[in-house]
Amino acid sequence: MKILYFGGQKSGKSSLAEGRALALAAAKPYYVATYDNRYGDAEMERRLDKHRQTRQNDFITVEESRDLCGVVREGETYLIDCVSMWLFNRLEESEEALIKEVEALGAIDANIVFVLNDVGSGIIPADPLSRRYVDLSGIIGQTLARICDEVIEVKLGLEVRLK
Repeated sequence: MKILYFGGQKSGKSSLAEGRALALAAAKPYYVATYDNRYGDAEMERRLDKHRQTRQNDFITVEESRDLCGVVREGETYLIDCVSMWLFNRLEESEEALIKEVEALGAIDANIVFVLNDVGSGIIPADPLSRRYVDLSGIIGQTLARICDEVIEVKLGLEVRLK
């Protein structure tokens, strides 16, 4: 089973995705944390600490900022939180390479719950790097929607099933 939860910042998507991954898992699921704090962002570290406290010992945490296929194994359950950070970590790569990895994840016989930020509902960013990020986020989101069995939009902590 592949499921995509997407929504805006602080919409509640991670909490809902965590609950879904736990419900799907026959054994303790894996939490694939994709954030790479190479910039030393203290505010982001506080956000990550809140996520760690929320999931407590319910998951086996794997920190992987780039190679998602390298950590996902058949027969297990994974929560990938979040695809947006994974994409940010790989902005220098081609669109084709990113799509290929997402499609490869779709081919693995494992339960995977994906979390993606919806960043494409605002204005077109002024700088080229931000435009690339927003464009790739939409493209990767479409790829995820295609490979997933379920697609769930989250707003204000409420789920709206699109697929």
